[in-house]
Amino acid sequence: MIPREPDTLVALAKQGSRTALARLMTYVESGGDTQRATTALAYLSNEPYVVGITGPPGAGKSTLTDQLITRALNEGSFDGEGAFAEVGILCVDPSSPFTGGAILGDRVRMQDHATNEKVFIRSMATRGHLGGLSLAVPDALRVLGCAGFELALVETVGVGQMEVDIVSTADTTVVVTNPGWGDAMQANKAGLLEIADLFVINKADRAGVRETRRDLEQMLDLGEERSWRPPIVETVATGGSGVEELWRALSEHRQYLLKSGDFTRRRRLRTRVEFDRVLSAMVQSTVQTIAGGAAYETQLEALEQHVIDPYSAAELLLDL
Repeated sequence: MIPREPDTLVALAKQGSRTALARLMTYVESGGDTQRATTALAYLSNEPYVVGITGPPGAGKSTLTDQLITRALNEGSFDGEGAFAEVGILCVDPSSPFTGGAILGDRVRMQDHATNEKVFIRSMATRGHLGGLSLAVPDALRVLGCAGFELALVETVGVGQMEVDIVSTADTTVVVTNPGWGDAMQANKAGLLEIADLFVINKADRAGVRETRRDLEQMLDLGEERSWRPPIVETVATGGSGVEELWRALSEHRQYLLKSGDFTRRRRLRTRVEFDRVLSAMVQSTVQTIAGGAAYETQLEALEQHVIDPYSAAELLLDL
């Protein structure tokens, strides 16, 4: 029988127990005391290198992720010194409107690896969060690191231009597009396209690849000059074409991050975003507690009678 104590589960996960790892993932999604205890334990370990894969619905993110898993396990690490021993994958799926859970569409496209003991695939529901990720993803990544995973692939739910949470979570962000995805004006819009470290034109066996590449190049030319210019890789994920070039581009970006110091900067940003998220959650909890008290009702009545303004009323409650 699998234990329920987070410290025991962490020890088992480090020994390779996928059941224990799955339960820890459930803990970080469910919140409460078990989530806090699990996060506290996982925070003591190193984080995996995180590759975020994002883009609009139907771009082929899941099939491309499946190809990257094969490449990571069979053909070597980013440093060229042997393959990754294990790969963790977090697939953020849309929430079911009935149960609130994840609709496991991504797992269907990764059947080749679903039973591989070197691969851990976890689907996570957005639960209404609009940034393309689940709020539990940072904690889940720390759990993977705690279990010894050196590489994690995070596939976001299909996103639009302003849903760009992945940039504060991933070390390398891959934006996947398709031929005929939009005109030059679309390419120049702010949002999703500005977060890319790499662009992938997937389904490159279709018409319109040249035009899509031209639009992306134009966007990069018109944007702010950066020390790293995102490369554009053409792939056909269903057949594996271009995956080797994509892997090489991922390796080059990782080397750039380490040499330029951007790796440390991004990790610091990730810590800040995570800390702000926790602070916001705790403040929100405090607000909910205040809203259930008698003092709140007193100030609400004063507001209804127009004898006080909302800011003054809030300050009075916070002072209490």
